[in-house]
Amino acid sequence: MDNYKMIAKTLFGFEEILAKELRNLGAVNVKEGVRCVFFEGDKGFMYKANLCLRTAIKIIKPVTSFKVYNEQDLYRKMYAIDWGEFLTTDTTFAIDTTIKSDMFTHSLYVSQKVKDAIVDKFRDTEGERPNVDVKFPDVRFNIHIQNDTCNVALDSSGRSLHQRGYRTATNIAPINEVLAAGCLLLSGWDGQCDFIDPMCGSGTFLTEAAMIACNIPANINRKEFAFEKWSDFDEDLFDKIVDSSLNKTRDFHFKIKGFDKAPSAVRKAQDNVENANLDDYITVERKNFFDTEKEIDGHLHMVFNPPYGERLNIEMEEFYASIGDTLKQKYPGTDAWFITSNLEALKHVGLRPSRKIKVFNSHLESRLVKYVMYEGSKKAKFNKDRE
Repeated sequence: MDNYKMIAKTLFGFEEILAKELRNLGAVNVKEGVRCVFFEGDKGFMYKANLCLRTAIKIIKPVTSFKVYNEQDLYRKMYAIDWGEFLTTDTTFAIDTTIKSDMFTHSLYVSQKVKDAIVDKFRDTEGERPNVDVKFPDVRFNIHIQNDTCNVALDSSGRSLHQRGYRTATNIAPINEVLAAGCLLLSGWDGQCDFIDPMCGSGTFLTEAAMIACNIPANINRKEFAFEKWSDFDEDLFDKIVDSSLNKTRDFHFKIKGFDKAPSAVRKAQDNVENANLDDYITVERKNFFDTEKEIDGHLHMVFNPPYGERLNIEMEEFYASIGDTLKQKYPGTDAWFITSNLEALKHVGLRPSRKIKVFNSHLESRLVKYVMYEGSKKAKFNKDRE
């Protein structure tokens, strides 16, 4: 099969790790963009990218690109496309439009114009038209207009790839699965030690950590991808990709634990872990992090998502000070990472972070911060390393 160009969309700050994921999977001509990575691969690789990438939101396949100068020009050039290559009169479709242009200012209006061009083309050539289905289309088109350039692409994923399929229960402030996976990869998590999420909520960090540790395809629990409705879908090839990816899973010889003080959160996390078929690797307990201490002698990797104060009512200064005190007094030998959008609250942790990485949690600018808790004092650790 011939290679063709594709684009993997992602969240801000994850471009580099997504590019690394793509190279590790076998993509060629990988190039980082803004919130996206460009790459090339064949049909089988498109299937594999959707199935395996942890930090991608969408995989889109470009169809054509052209200059556009006004709405009549847009309609004319859209009408000229051979839509019969992708649709029949019995096929439903939907259009997603993003715009960064002074010429076009309303994405829904552009979507309507594109829809008109498609259905008019079919009426003129076939005497019938395909129907729009916004929720469950057979084919989803992606229209992107930047300045005077219009890009038309096929959305091979459908629903966002953060919707893995294992999370049926969520708490009040769940973290996006792609965001969780990206934070874990940025933290250097590779499954080579014990892991803990001390404020686990519905268990997203736990589940993503286990899948990374065991090299389980990120979207193995997902029910459907958009490409499965395409006319050229090769079911045998897709089955081979799934089998091959599952054959690359690996054993995990450490422990993954989650704590939460809310009984409802513990139940939800346990349900989601079970849905992901990962209950052999993950345990979830009802505990208040501030009443716990490190339970192992070896190195511990910790990643969590503490309350921001956006939707949960807590005393922020006291809460973040308690995080710092608990880490310092009770978790020696731990690399502790957490994500927060409350940048003011970080000042109350009372510890100096060794790393700060800018990320976005939905619309909220956030920081992924790292605190290294040494065995004994940092000075003693430094002197020991010099010996």
